[in-house]
Amino acid sequence: QQGSAIVSSRARVRAQAAAMDVRAGEAVNGVRMSWNIWPSTRLDATRIIVPLGCLYTPLKATEGLQLVEYEPVICKARDCGAVLNPCCFVDFHSKSWTCPFCLQRNPFPAHYAEHITEVHLPAELLPMCSTIEYIIPQTMVNPPVFLIVLDTAIIEEELDQAKDSLQQSLAMMPQNALVGFITYGAMVYVHELASTMLPKAYAFRGQKEYNAQQVAYQLGFGQKNDPRGAGVASQAARRFLMPVAECEFTLNSLLDDLTRDAWPLGGHDRRPMRCTGAALSVALGLIEATCPQSSARVTLICGGPCNVGPGMVVGEELAETIRSHLDLQRENTNAKYTKKALKFYTSLASRAVACGFAVDIFACSLDQVGLYEMKVVADKTGGFMVMSDSFSMSVFKDSFRKVYDCDETGYLQLGFNAKVEVFTSREFKCCGAVGGLSSLGKKSPAVAETEIGEGGTCQWVAGSMDKNTTIGFYFDIHNQQAGSMPSNKQSYLQFQTCYLHPSGRKRLRVTTVSHRYTDANMSDIVTGFDQEAAAVIMARYAVAKCDNEDPHDVLRWVDRMLIRLVAKFADYRKDDPSSFNLMPELSIFPQFMYHLRRSNFLQTFGTSPDETAYYRTIILRENTMNSLVMIQPALLQYSFEEGPPQPVLLDTCSLKPDVILLMDDFFHVVIWRGEKIQAWYDKGYQEMDEYANFKTLLQAPAADAKQILGDRFPVPKFVQTNAGGSQARFVTSKVNPSNGGMGNAGQTDATQVITDDVSLKVFMEHLIRLAVQS
Repeated sequence: QQGSAIVSSRARVRAQAAAMDVRAGEAVNGVRMSWNIWPSTRLDATRIIVPLGCLYTPLKATEGLQLVEYEPVICKARDCGAVLNPCCFVDFHSKSWTCPFCLQRNPFPAHYAEHITEVHLPAELLPMCSTIEYIIPQTMVNPPVFLIVLDTAIIEEELDQAKDSLQQSLAMMPQNALVGFITYGAMVYVHELASTMLPKAYAFRGQKEYNAQQVAYQLGFGQKNDPRGAGVASQAARRFLMPVAECEFTLNSLLDDLTRDAWPLGGHDRRPMRCTGAALSVALGLIEATCPQSSARVTLICGGPCNVGPGMVVGEELAETIRSHLDLQRENTNAKYTKKALKFYTSLASRAVACGFAVDIFACSLDQVGLYEMKVVADKTGGFMVMSDSFSMSVFKDSFRKVYDCDETGYLQLGFNAKVEVFTSREFKCCGAVGGLSSLGKKSPAVAETEIGEGGTCQWVAGSMDKNTTIGFYFDIHNQQAGSMPSNKQSYLQFQTCYLHPSGRKRLRVTTVSHRYTDANMSDIVTGFDQEAAAVIMARYAVAKCDNEDPHDVLRWVDRMLIRLVAKFADYRKDDPSSFNLMPELSIFPQFMYHLRRSNFLQTFGTSPDETAYYRTIILRENTMNSLVMIQPALLQYSFEEGPPQPVLLDTCSLKPDVILLMDDFFHVVIWRGEKIQAWYDKGYQEMDEYANFKTLLQAPAADAKQILGDRFPVPKFVQTNAGGSQARFVTSKVNPSNGGMGNAGQTDATQVITDDVSLKVFMEHLIRLAVQS
């Protein structure tokens, strides 16, 4: 028993250390909790206001990750299945281990029992291996499959740019990857890649939806009861999905000769015909029929809205404008397609989820393309979503290239067909997950009755994940009785992510974390509050609620939660706002909520439904730091007085005439020059040798912006502007209007922000007044 005490005390020490430094914990495990000390009863869990949640990045490149090539040791209890980990109680005398999740005793396998001692432990029991990755032996999976679906109903210049990007990506794809090619306009064409002499394409009507059988039958490999067996079918299917090494020349020639969709236009007052919905259903059918449950992704590249057949979002006539948020609220006539389209794309998403592959959407157009309706397909399958104005912009070109970037070992930096399962110790349960994934409906003792996001399950699937894909999990304390928990009791939480690695091997990443429960008075719980993670967990919850509730109701819910949280944990005398004091663990949380309220995630004013859909999709799957930048953009100041760039307040008081600012809101990277700097620039001082330091000052933000653009996916839009410039709106719409709007009518300089929004100061005054009132 002494050995088991040693191992469990190690786990406890580690859990407490992780609570002290959340970022160090994230670097090792890819986990951030909203609360690092947990409430001990269900009633206490409602009293802490902010949900008990966790942000987990399954494929994060964690520090010191151990890769081991053997099968994991799994708990034998009937409804458990947890993997051996550093939190287990090990009895070295009887050579057995106790599962911390179900408390079942398990004998070690013979080859473990022979060698295990207090000093000689297998990797999965070492405290630093709380995250470990198993390469499952004897499993080989097929190489990745990329099926490209290209919209050809776009103008020649745009089509040339899209073709150029496709040809570049072909050169970057692994040589053994399979590639397929579909184009569409008024009809859908599946191109055969085997024939070099005569290009051949199979046409499908754009007015109807196709299932896997219909696609296979029409392409000539779906004959029922074929006596020659399945081998013939897979050979026939090879004409459409071929290894890059064999079809690169054919596909490049095909792309060179590809022209705009030849279907006659109805006239200048009509939209070109596009059957995006039918094209997606054909693409899904092809993958379903040939390679289900393998490493596949369908990539849709579209340049306009679907106006033919299933999934159409607008009519053919240009006089009919595509729906806005107001049209959707009032159910105007041009929003008449939306419900039907949403239903259609939801059914496509279910088909993709059932086969375990991802659907990406790259949409480039000055007007909307119907992302609002198509969003569900990328959301449920974990596919990428990128939105830009044109195929010539780096937002599209560089983002598209990054999908096919390989790591130093030559493999794509992606995981395919990932299944994530959560295991919990018996006193708490999982309410659900929010992120680019779908429920698999698997029941276990870890499933809570309350549902948040994709709930009612302990296992989810995502067709694709990259090293930044982050999932938000929400938990509920199951324990009802106060005082029934022993002091210093730990909670145990395990994530198992089984995915297909591009190397052709199946891998299982296991992360196990443990947290301490607080006492009955919750005296120290606030010291374990991680306000950064909590802000992101609240933002995800709020954005997920917007799918089913009016955004105004969600805003009021965010306000109520904030007032209750502050009233619960701040120090103050009743009805005396001047006595109000917020401890450091909570001090910046209200500021995050202020910026969240103003953001495009909850405010629909001034944005199209497509933009709203895009922003919401991205925040639901990014890691903690990236999500915080979306909520509260980062602002850096460059000036002659200070040496290196200084972080400054996201406030109008930072818009000074003699500085350069770099603002990063994740979607945009903006360089803003003050009036004085811009005047010097216009006079060309940077070209003169005696003003070399001015040239250096101009180059510094440009170099930092370049690094951000190089590291991020999707690649942000890069904007250069100056005080009073037309694009300065990117900065002025985000800063706190401390000198704008109310009461500053006399100020007329270019940095004044005129707005109806309240400033952060006014917001905090209202918050404090409401929190202290009895």
